[in-house]
Amino acid sequence: MINFDYLTLVAFLEENIDFLIGSRLQKIQQPTRRDFIFSFRNLSESKKLYVNINPSLFHLCFVNDETLKKRDVVYPKQPPMFCMLLRKYIESAKVLDVRVPHYERILEIDFKSSNEFDENINLTLAIEMMGKYSNIILYNSDTKIILGCAHNVGSEKSREREVSGTLPYIYPPKQGYKTDILRYNGEINYDRLNQDFLGISKSFEEMVKGLPLEKIKDYVEGWGKSEITPAIDNDKYCIYSELLENPIIQDSVSSMIDNYYSDIQEKTIFKQLYLKLKNIINTKYKKVSNSLKKINYQISKKDKGEMYKKYGDLILSNIYNGEDYSSEIKVTDWESGEEIKIQLDDTKTLKENSQRYYKLFAKSKDSRGKLEELQQELTNEKNYLEQIIYTIDNADSLTILREIEHEIIEDNKKSKKTDDSEIETVDINGFKIFIGKNNRQNDLIVSKISRGEDYWFHTQNTPGSHILLKVPDSNEPDEKTIYECCKLAKKYSSAKNSTKVGVIYTKRKYLKKPPASNLGYVTYKNEKEIIVSE
Repeated sequence: MINFDYLTLVAFLEENIDFLIGSRLQKIQQPTRRDFIFSFRNLSESKKLYVNINPSLFHLCFVNDETLKKRDVVYPKQPPMFCMLLRKYIESAKVLDVRVPHYERILEIDFKSSNEFDENINLTLAIEMMGKYSNIILYNSDTKIILGCAHNVGSEKSREREVSGTLPYIYPPKQGYKTDILRYNGEINYDRLNQDFLGISKSFEEMVKGLPLEKIKDYVEGWGKSEITPAIDNDKYCIYSELLENPIIQDSVSSMIDNYYSDIQEKTIFKQLYLKLKNIINTKYKKVSNSLKKINYQISKKDKGEMYKKYGDLILSNIYNGEDYSSEIKVTDWESGEEIKIQLDDTKTLKENSQRYYKLFAKSKDSRGKLEELQQELTNEKNYLEQIIYTIDNADSLTILREIEHEIIEDNKKSKKTDDSEIETVDINGFKIFIGKNNRQNDLIVSKISRGEDYWFHTQNTPGSHILLKVPDSNEPDEKTIYECCKLAKKYSSAKNSTKVGVIYTKRKYLKKPPASNLGYVTYKNEKEIIVSE
């Protein structure tokens, strides 16, 4: 991944300076303590400036709704204190000037604002893109006194520069050991460009390796010397496409930054959420599996219930051959023909002892029934968790994972609803097919989208997607279409790599969702099965 550098910042400013100067800051939002969105309006146009001061993802650019969605931006109910401070001082303020100090990764925006006494004051918002020291600082342009910052920097964090409210704002220490390459005419070491010259990042050093000094100067000088052609090449981007091997030209410097970092953020968030959900589900699955093993072991143990009943029957059938108040009775087992001893309670009569064994039989039978009921509940829960595991492993977008998160963490009634348009659809022989990618979508397919004559498909005894074939105006699908839907059910299941898979299908009117059942769970009847072997 490439870090946001000075040359990119300058190119961004040159591209957008006409829009920014004279614009008005309409709205300030702070989704997290490291994400900020500033909405500017000028020249009959509104733009959102996104600023990220995460040490590993620091950058700024104008964004659109699509890239904001990729960044998974969620606004808090209560804005942070620094956001409130910014709103107090510069919301609705007019931009007077915008600049980037020479060879600094700092964007300074000057505002004309007013204080609580309705007096005009000049304020500056300094957006510092400097790795772990990235920050946003608001200070008085005249007195240079800081009014507030995204995070304070005390002496324990930096011995050279403290940043907090009421302190004077000063620029970061100059890198005196570095030279301005535009004024240099000697020999250069291509492996030390970043260490020897101002404004050159490690990534830019790699891109210009071997080029003449004058050409490198043209690139550093930017507009007027070299044509700005922003482009992305896999894990790289550059404002000069000719420095990339396989450049994909971007519409603007801002869109280059936006597209590059939004993709990285989406992948990062996706991976973090994936691991989080897997950990939650695997923990639950392990607990349920262990409980089910214990229940199965208890049920599989030698069942003494029938033995208790047999003892009661044998005692009654030999009630006149034995003695009351004895510690045991010898009887002949009518099944094996062997003589056996039955232990008795010597404080009870033979009849009372037989009744005691009948009670033990009844208790054992009742206990077994409860165990079997619990076994069924745990089996259903295990199957449900296996379905969740399948949907997590096969999720192909952050939206799908977020829906799964709502399902397993939050109350279903309070969770975000799934839009019909988010469910993937395909066309097969003129029929519209819906594919559920998680339990919420599966549930929506059954409960809302489907009608009685539609066809429902699912792999037999295997976690997978619900596939729905919409049947318009009683236009029954042919066998080929049915088989293609069965192939889809196999493709979107945990058995997709198996040689042969059984797929069941039936009409929607034969499905039933039991009360209080898990999302996506249905029972069915009148089903047919097709073996898919491709």
